[in-house]
Formats: sequence, structure tokens, C-alpha cells
Amino acid sequence: MPTHDTHLVRTPDGRDLEVLVTGPADGLPFVFHHGTPQAAVPFGILERPATERGLRTISYSRPGYGRSTPRTDADSTARVADDAADTAVVLDALGHDTFVTLGWSGGGPRALACAALLPGRCLAATSGVGIAPPDADGLDQTAGMGPENVAEYAAVAAGRDALTAFLEEHGAPVLRATADDIVGELSGLLPPVDRAAMTGELGEYLAAASRHAGAQGIVGWRDDDLTHTRPWGFDLGAVTVPTAVWQGTEDLMVPFAHAQWLAAHVAGTRAHLVEGEGHVSLLMRMGDILDDLLALAGR
Repeated sequence: MPTHDTHLVRTPDGRDLEVLVTGPADGLPFVFHHGTPQAAVPFGILERPATERGLRTISYSRPGYGRSTPRTDADSTARVADDAADTAVVLDALGHDTFVTLGWSGGGPRALACAALLPGRCLAATSGVGIAPPDADGLDQTAGMGPENVAEYAAVAAGRDALTAFLEEHGAPVLRATADDIVGELSGLLPPVDRAAMTGELGEYLAAASRHAGAQGIVGWRDDDLTHTRPWGFDLGAVTVPTAVWQGTEDLMVPFAHAQWLAAHVAGTRAHLVEGEGHVSLLMRMGDILDDLLALAGR
């Protein structure tokens, strides 16, 4: 098993960020932004191909997940852009300057935020099965989503209290799930290709990341959802860092239309819109995704 170093990094506003690091000490820093609801836990399917490519994998639990302190402004003004600032704090604490980044699902916007807001440091960024912004012109956010996500979006629209009640009832079981029951908890969000992929190591990772996400209850999930309802805080059309979008046609968590919208609106992005893959199954293409990310960075 690879060695993982764990850190608690203090932000300028006094929050702690839980950070997990693995891979060659002299490797190119590679920041992985986890999905919603997840947290930083060992992820061999990502870390092994990253290490093989000379990357030093850095992941951190977003505020409210795992051991990371929740944001005090999550109910009001917190934005995706704030997570790029947290990424810079983590890199500074670890003594790193330049980096490449990949965000998966709810982490996708964070990778794009790094490209937009840290252009002197971020060499390339990939959004994997990532959501589009809430103010995306012409996009129906929930069209094509599985019923669980449609219900969650409705709870988000009803406000903080309604969302809290929804997640405490319907989300808490996901945050307790084992690898044996994670498929059942997500049943309406999984096309056959994702069900087939969610076995063995991948199922174990998804369950572990979800359980650790719930270390403080539903607060991280709730605050992530609330943040996703606000404009992200940067201009996708002004991105100058090389970027890519990866998405599968069968995705029921983040519909294919989100990737199509991002491909059309992120300046100069490279689109990989993959026939037959889902939200989870695409993770098994990690070697290809990392090769593409390094090519974008000129490595």
C-alpha cells in the first residue's frame, strides 16, 4: 500500500483543512478535488496511475467534510471561487508552486476555478463529469438526472432548512454506506454501466469517501449544495490555462448536457464526450485522463 501523509493546514481565516498526500516527493503536484458528498481518503484507482506518471497526489476535504472546518459564510456568500483560494493555501503550506488539477463531479467546478483564478500556478485543469454553473444560459440543470438528484435540487431551491431536513432523512444513509450497500443507496442514479463498475476497489473507495464526508454529519454536503446555487465567482470565458472536460453519455448524476455546455463555454477547452460511459465508470479511464491532463500541461 502507498504511504499517505496527512496534514491539517490552517487558513488565514482560522479554519483547518484536512490534506492527504501521496506519491513521489519530487513529483509534479497534482491536486484532486473530490465529488459531492465525499472527502479525502486513499484512492488507489487515482493514485497508482498518478504515481506511475510522476505525480504527487494532493487531495483535501472541502469545508465541512472529514476533519475540515465548515465555512461560517456557507449560508450566504461562500462561492466555488473560495475553494481555489483554499487550494493555494494548501499548496503554500506544502511548499509547492505550480500544479495540475482534476476535479470530479462536484469537484469539477473547483478545478476550473483553479484554472481561472490561479493562472500563474495552475498548468492545466480537467473537469471530470463536473456540473455546470447555476446561471448557465439555456441549460435545464436537472433534465436527465436520476430521481434522487432531482429531489435534492428541489430541496436546495427550497432553502437551507428544507435542504437540511432532506439530507438528514435521505442523505444520512449514504454517509453511512458500506461498499455492499452503496449501490442500493444510489440506485436511481446508476445506469447499468455504473452499477457494473461499482464493485471491488471502486465500491470500497466510494463508500469510504462518503463515510468520511459524514464525519461532521450532513454539514459539508449541505454547504456544498448551497455553494453550488450561487454564481461561481469567475469568468469561464476568460480562462487562459489549458483545460479539458470529460463526460460519459450515460451519466444520470450529472447529465451529459452539462459537459456539452461547459465544452461550449470554457475558453479553449478540450472536450472528451465519451459514448457509453457513466458518472462512475469513467473513473476506470483514469490513465487516459491523466495522460491528457499532462499533455495539456506540456509534460
